[in-house]
Amino acid sequence: MVEQPRIKYLAISKFRGIDSLEWRPDRRINILIGGGDSGKSTVLHAVSLLFSPTNTIQVLETDYLNRSTKEGFSIEAVVEIPIEVGISDHQQALWPWEWDGQKAILPDPSHEGRPNQAVFKFRVRGTDELEPVWEVVQPNEDVVAFSVGLRRKIGVVRLANDDRNDRDLRLVSGSALDRLLSKGNLKSRINKQVSDANISDALLKDEKDSLATLGVAMREAGLPYDLDLGLTSSQGLSIGALIGLLASKDGVMLPLASWGAGTRRMSALEVAGATEAATRLTIIDEIERGLEPYRLRQLIAKLTKDGSQCFVTTHSAVAISAATEAALWFMDSKAKIGPLPHDKIANQQRRDPETFLAKIPVIAEGVTEVGFLRFLLRNAFTARPEDHGVRVCDGGGNETMMGLLQGLSEGGLVLGAFCDNEGKSPERWRRISERFGARLFQWRSGCLEENIIAHVRDDHLLALAQEPDGTFGRRMRTLADRLAIKDKDEASILAACGNPERRLAKLRSIIVAAATGNKDGAPDEQTGKEWSKHSQVWFKSLAGGVELGTKMISLSVWPCVEPEILPFINALRATIGDHPLAVGELRP
Repeated sequence: MVEQPRIKYLAISKFRGIDSLEWRPDRRINILIGGGDSGKSTVLHAVSLLFSPTNTIQVLETDYLNRSTKEGFSIEAVVEIPIEVGISDHQQALWPWEWDGQKAILPDPSHEGRPNQAVFKFRVRGTDELEPVWEVVQPNEDVVAFSVGLRRKIGVVRLANDDRNDRDLRLVSGSALDRLLSKGNLKSRINKQVSDANISDALLKDEKDSLATLGVAMREAGLPYDLDLGLTSSQGLSIGALIGLLASKDGVMLPLASWGAGTRRMSALEVAGATEAATRLTIIDEIERGLEPYRLRQLIAKLTKDGSQCFVTTHSAVAISAATEAALWFMDSKAKIGPLPHDKIANQQRRDPETFLAKIPVIAEGVTEVGFLRFLLRNAFTARPEDHGVRVCDGGGNETMMGLLQGLSEGGLVLGAFCDNEGKSPERWRRISERFGARLFQWRSGCLEENIIAHVRDDHLLALAQEPDGTFGRRMRTLADRLAIKDKDEASILAACGNPERRLAKLRSIIVAAATGNKDGAPDEQTGKEWSKHSQVWFKSLAGGVELGTKMISLSVWPCVEPEILPFINALRATIGDHPLAVGELRP
């Protein structure tokens, strides 16, 4: 595999909406996620500008932070350059820095035996006169020109999120097609071929007479007068730029630039990958644009296999779930990029990729908590939670959830969490609680089912056993099995719970054990396995969580738990700017 250029470090200052940004991207696929207007596309545009294959880039006032041109802007990258680029052939001597793992440092002669990795520092500045200046920063801080030729050798394939992404399918200077085909003065040969075309043959007699009359007038005025028509180029537009790839569609050769957005994007990458050296950086804004889910997965698989460094933005759950080998990064509203560590978020990336796209993801410990919270939060906001970007997500269990919360919060996401208190890892939970504040809800002890059932009145306990369809059979059977009795009617179960003084306490504990799948006290291993499945008959499902919420209301449990849960709900409301609710104001 041909070695590719790799950006080791990127620094952006005063560019568009970014005041200051430092980033050390992964050497392969980097997927940037975050809210709208957070600056993700700006980062991609900055990389594209730094390695622009032409000097005819127009810099606007809007490219400067707050339109303030006085301070200028700067985009700087420390780049690992493979030998294929031929940087040693540059007309000016370019001296490498050394990479210490975090930054470019001065070369150390003592490293002669085992030198650090050689890197180069490139920069583009926007001057106060709206002019871009490309520079190579030498280790002695001298600067030399970062030439168009070198920028083209490094190469950038940029697939933007608009309709102007057919550049690499045409013979524009520095495009992927230009790099693939421009051997031996191809564009000069094309220009000659085009200029030799006899356009005047297409003129009608009246049109030829008009041209001849114009020639006479120009001769009398002392101007060039032997006139004809032919194809010409103009400033900013060459004949070569009008030449592009054609492909057959229903027997008609059509420009690839006229095909759908997804086809153009994938075609541009194929052209770029077909170049002999294939040294390039790949930039794709909104990778999902124009692609069906299956083609999007194909594209991500191709990028993964290709091995070049990619910079990608997305708002697609399909893209996130497919990019299992990519580095995920979250960009917050202050243009800070935080890593989402793969070891902590990989399971969630596969299980529920929309977690990473919600404005406020709320991680619930399991499916019961997801259903319960969705029921509880349905009236907690001025509109549906989903309309505010609040998404309740399954965290996959208590232990898994801890790592997920740490990974997401360290990456910069603002999120909530709703979980049990199993009495494990108190120090880790303490640190998470300090980071989340009231946005973390954890029962003082026990789990959701325990805490709801604990507040059900004694005379309503068996109402918990009524299933949504109005029957009692399966849940009563689980109670009878745990009491080791054959009959599952109410009288038999109450009688098996012992004398009247302790009967209801025993019944409550048996219901909690069945609802949570507790297998303590099972007479043998096989029975224990059967008991652990009892929770699925009760509330251990998405629908079961919703049912538990409805019974919390119908059995008058909500007033008992509201003071404990309400601060959590108000903390979620605060993230979207809603005022806090008073006790008694929320009616689930």
